[in-house]
Amino acid sequence: MGRISLDLFMTLDGVYQGPGGAEEDTSDGFTLGGWQAAFADAESGAAIMAGINQMDALLLGRRTYDIFAGYWPQRGDSNPIAEKFNSMDKYVVSRTLDEASWEGTAVLSAAEDAAALKDRHEDIHIVGSGALAGSLLAAGILDRLNLFLYPVTLGSGKRIFADGAGVPAAFTLAAAPQSFSTGVLRLVYDRSGSPVTGLDAGQ
Repeated sequence: MGRISLDLFMTLDGVYQGPGGAEEDTSDGFTLGGWQAAFADAESGAAIMAGINQMDALLLGRRTYDIFAGYWPQRGDSNPIAEKFNSMDKYVVSRTLDEASWEGTAVLSAAEDAAALKDRHEDIHIVGSGALAGSLLAAGILDRLNLFLYPVTLGSGKRIFADGAGVPAAFTLAAAPQSFSTGVLRLVYDRSGSPVTGLDAGQ
């Protein structure tokens, strides 16, 4: 049985929107795209690349798919991320997309269909795709959170755990935290059931 993991670049106030560039995702008037660039360094870059290399399938929501499909196929195989993404199996969850233009991409009509991917792949990763990730969390399908936490707050933008999103869940630390010289932290958590309240803990 495979695993579905969420890879997310996130600010201290929970914003994941548009980390890579100014025009990456300007929906809802977001003007702070590209906030990740100031924290780039070789060490965190190597950690990000290691995570990309271990995945054997990519699962995306429609908006992130459109961004990726418009960018990575044009980068060519000389770029190691492009080479990996372009060659691997990809899945996009969409109710309106009939056929995907990015070679190697299949369309899933509902988030719940992603559960069947665990029978086909060992390590399926969602990148960004916050709405999809929230749906999978609520359905109990998302297994792991790979979070890169950046020492910056933006005050506005899409948040993975926005009010009313997801369901109560508990997580356990799955790997030793990594810290980088820029102040970035990498935190890996596996879902472990439901939260334990003070009453449940015998307090």
